[in-house]
Amino acid sequence: MDTTGESDTMTPADATESTTTNRRQPFPRGFLETISTGWADRPEIIPPRREAATWAAARRDTVSRAFPGRRVVVPAGGLKQRSNDTDYPFRAHSAFAHLTGWGSDAEPDSVLVLEPTGRAGHDATLYFRERADRTSAEFYSDASIGEFWIGPRPALAGVAAELGLATAHIDELDRRDGDLVVDEDPDLTRFVSELRLIKDEFEISQMRLAVEVTARGFDDIVADLPRIIDHPRGERLVEGVFHTRARADGNTEGYDTIAAAGHHACYLHWTRNDGAVRPGDLILVDAGVEIDTLYTADITRTIPVSGRFSPIQRKIYETVREAADAAFRAARPGVKFRSVHEAAMTVIAQRVAEWGLLPVTAEEALDADAGGQHRRYMVHGTSHHLGLDVHDCAQARREMYYDGILEPGMVFTIEPGLYFQADDLTVPEEYRGIGVRIEDDVLMTADGAVNLSAALPRTADEVEAWVARAR
Repeated sequence: MDTTGESDTMTPADATESTTTNRRQPFPRGFLETISTGWADRPEIIPPRREAATWAAARRDTVSRAFPGRRVVVPAGGLKQRSNDTDYPFRAHSAFAHLTGWGSDAEPDSVLVLEPTGRAGHDATLYFRERADRTSAEFYSDASIGEFWIGPRPALAGVAAELGLATAHIDELDRRDGDLVVDEDPDLTRFVSELRLIKDEFEISQMRLAVEVTARGFDDIVADLPRIIDHPRGERLVEGVFHTRARADGNTEGYDTIAAAGHHACYLHWTRNDGAVRPGDLILVDAGVEIDTLYTADITRTIPVSGRFSPIQRKIYETVREAADAAFRAARPGVKFRSVHEAAMTVIAQRVAEWGLLPVTAEEALDADAGGQHRRYMVHGTSHHLGLDVHDCAQARREMYYDGILEPGMVFTIEPGLYFQADDLTVPEEYRGIGVRIEDDVLMTADGAVNLSAALPRTADEVEAWVARAR
């Protein structure tokens, strides 16, 4: 960002003041006398109501019924400093997005307030900083919020029409002690998290879209494998290729992309992505596109860089797929969420025991209290809820989440894996440095689990054919 000689926070009063920082240069008098004039009128454009608005209103009604007579405050959050005077890209709090329908274009520091009425229910008002008049110093002098710097900001009337909400300037917000505030009040935080456990029709449509765009990103990676292999930091190219798709067809990534080649695939959250992608190795790519409504996919595929699995790689890969298939079969309405994990882990325990990797039998390893030896090779869980957050509904109670009952409308992952660290002496040398994970995004329906990401190849044969087609 080339901003040589820019002015950050100068006002007319600052124009003649001396300064010791190169980031704050005084404005000349002529600039101050003319900057507010000569601008064309800006017409007031009232946009149509968003599809998300009706669904968000229904969710607010649910919150209102749960907290009668209480003032509920849901902040969007603010900018977070990255370094000196640069900030991370803003992303609104998930509860705020869920209850307003405002997505990637939400304004920092906005606040949704549900004000209890004299009758039953609440009146909802969305407070945010409206666009500054061009006669104000904010317009040209404030690099954080000034429209001269960051571009047009939304008007109160336009947002009110789009979201079906009353709007007001943030300066009018009355902050009170005793408010129920998301992330400060545990009951409210829990409730808005559990509210997302079952997705409505709009959310399901957004999840399908996020998965569709993410699948395109994986196709892009496979198509670009020759260039990726040629670069000494090919993992970075994988990350970059996916980022291009995420920004082109969505908002951004829903989380840091994992592009883990060779033994890096054994590190569950490898996001350094600075290694080479070598023929003969596998590359594990865990990535998801966050679309403009802020819903994100979360998919993992493990791909043979040369296009063909070695016999040991294929054995490990197909075992992971077997575990995933067992988890899919276990995922049915009315069963406990944790049964999906248990089904996958049964396969993992049985296979690593057959391979002679355990000091006990598979049955002993699966003992809930005394076992767990097989977890050395798959330490993570098999499933998590998915939606506005990649690990959605994380503040829900255990009895509603891990021990909860699967219901139609739930969206979650199925993602077993096997990881044999390069220095793990409990496994034969030929296993070491191989990491495999297969992750799909699943919608629970009344008829069972639907694999939203089924369009991406899953079996070893399908993955090999995928790479061959791309070449």
